[in-house]
Amino acid sequence: MMPDLGKYADAVLSSYAVSILLIVALVAFSVMRARKVRAQLDEVERRSRKHG
Repeated sequence: MMPDLGKYADAVLSSYAVSILLIVALVAFSVMRARKVRAQLDEVERRSRKHG
């Protein structure tokens, strides 16, 4: 059920679309960065146990 946005429908819907895309991109970037940092942390912990 979509409200009638009149002549501003294109602007409003495109703003929503851009916002959603940016949020998805930020979440994806955060997840990728977290995985990279986690792998680096695991490597540091592995080396510390080896030389422990």
